[in-house]
Amino acid sequence: MKKHIWITGRVQGVGFRHFTRKNAESLGVLGWVRNLPDGKVEAVFEGDEDQIDELIDRCKKGPPAAYVKEIKVEEPKEKGAFTDFQVRF
Repeated sequence: MKKHIWITGRVQGVGFRHFTRKNAESLGVLGWVRNLPDGKVEAVFEGDEDQIDELIDRCKKGPPAAYVKEIKVEEPKEKGAFTDFQVRF
């Protein structure tokens, strides 16, 4: 299963990408995360449904300095399988 997400709020400059990668790796979720120019964080998660749901729940809280206002979740358009979890720039 894959999910494409966008996270809004105070999510840049607070370690959100590192937080997401660390939690994804601990849950066995593959994919990527990156900052967007508009201040959002974007990610694609691939893995078991329960693992992805848990990672999304963790992202709703974020790292200590973050404030998550909203998380939008969609089915991704991106094809193919991932081999790891990356921070993209």
